[in-house]
This record gives sequence, C-alpha cells and structure tokens, in this order.
Amino acid sequence: MKNMFNFDHELISVKSILLMKKIELEFILNTSVKILYSRLSTPTGLNEWYADKVSEKDNIFTFEWEGVEESAELVASKDQSMVRFHWIESEDDESYFEFRIEEHELTNDVALIVTDFVIDDEEDEAVELWNTQIGNLRRVIGA
Repeated sequence: MKNMFNFDHELISVKSILLMKKIELEFILNTSVKILYSRLSTPTGLNEWYADKVSEKDNIFTFEWEGVEESAELVASKDQSMVRFHWIESEDDESYFEFRIEEHELTNDVALIVTDFVIDDEEDEAVELWNTQIGNLRRVIGA
C-alpha cells in the first residue's frame, strides 16, 4: 500500500510540473531604478511590500506571510537590473520568480517585469496576487 501512495504522490508531482506556465507581467513605475532595485534585492526592501517578514542568510531569503515561512535562494542578480529567486521546496528546478528592471530610452519610464511560474489553471489568481503585491510596492515607493 505504501508504494502505491508514493506512486500517486509522484504522479501528482509530475502533473504539477507539467502544468506549470511561465508568465511575465510588466508594470510601469514612477520611480528611479536605484530606489526600485533596493526594494527588490534586499530583505529590508522586500519586507516593505512583498512579505510580512523577510530575512536572509547565505543568499537564502526566508519570507513569512501570516506565520507561514517559505525560503527561496537568490540564484542570479545583476546590479540595478535584475534579481532571480528559486523556491527551495519547488520540485521544478526550471521554475523561478524574477524581477527585472528596464528603463525605456524614449520615455525614461521605469518598467518592472515580473516573471513567475504558475499552475496553468491558477494563472488568474497569480496575476491578481502580483497586481496586489505591486500595488503595495507602488504605495511604498510613492509611485
């Protein structure tokens, strides 16, 4: 019976991985690249808008929401332009969430591009959550 349970669990895990969808959302923010990058790349900055509490040790960021903790490894960063995290407990090694900053040459608008991987049938909820989170960020930076 135990093997059957493990098989079912593995099947569910594989199904979840196969149904992951990459989404990219772009938000125009009235702020400087420097101010925005500090809110995306540091525990203090992320604590202001992304989670109730954020800590970091050895490139592992621990995020807390309503008493529930999740950890993500900072796997890539480029000063003033991008940070990428991978959830530690994710079964999909290819998934990540990323914040990328682009400054449009013609308009000087600062764009934040959020990349995330979501379960296919939960895309609407994920987009709504990111809209809420970026709304919190806008309030923090006055954008």
